[in-house]
Amino acid sequence: MPDAELIQFALNQKTLPETPFLAFLDLAADLGCVGVEARIDLGRPLFDGLPAAEAGDRIRERGLRLVGISEVFPFKDWTEERRALTKSLLRSASEAGAETISLIPRVDGKGPSMFGSPARHQDIVSQILSMTDDHDISLLIEPIGFPGSSIRFHSEVADCISQLDASDRVGILHDTFQHSLSGDGEILVEHLRHVHISGLPDGRGPLTEADDAKRVLIDENDRTGAARQISHLITKGYRGPFSFEATARDARYRENPHTSISASMAFLRDFSK
Repeated sequence: MPDAELIQFALNQKTLPETPFLAFLDLAADLGCVGVEARIDLGRPLFDGLPAAEAGDRIRERGLRLVGISEVFPFKDWTEERRALTKSLLRSASEAGAETISLIPRVDGKGPSMFGSPARHQDIVSQILSMTDDHDISLLIEPIGFPGSSIRFHSEVADCISQLDASDRVGILHDTFQHSLSGDGEILVEHLRHVHISGLPDGRGPLTEADDAKRVLIDENDRTGAARQISHLITKGYRGPFSFEATARDARYRENPHTSISASMAFLRDFSK
């Protein structure tokens, strides 16, 4: 059985999208998280407009790590706008001391992403890698389980990493919901650098793309198998952060997030004993 104490929790801003950045940091520290993930898709400036270097100071003075910033999406549509966004994000990540930035594939099966073309995303990841030469930052590619996603499986990311000989600079961002949705039979722990965790309440039938907006904290009612995935990852040697990324807009846990997130942490630690 895995050692429950090996579970290192982090907190993704998507879980508490309306909480001011500094209050979000205070909550993560109070919960005993190892770090936080900042986002650029909350409808307000990154770090609530704090200069990146100052944001990094505020994170570290609370004993936290900035484990990642999300996201470049869709990274395979490598337009001038996307290039500029990536460059800006890398600069902010470097100034704030972020460990990673995440790259998210196109999910609708359309557009210039050249759906199904491994050479395309290898070329783009190579270009982004060249932009990281002055920054100590890793790139994380997240397989998305939606049927129209251009990268759905761990093996696709692993092939890209192998072709680029970039295992020290590129990793997999594993999402427990997306993995369950894709039906991927492989979890390539050797390439995992970060894990997003969430659950779905009781329900019947197969998971669907629509369920992505319903994700909540994990408890005994979860039907995605997230707790089993977490236990498996610990058993197989994963030692990175498990970051709460719950996306439900009307989530009741936000009324008392400290109590609710603490309860989910306790459930997952107990499950992994």
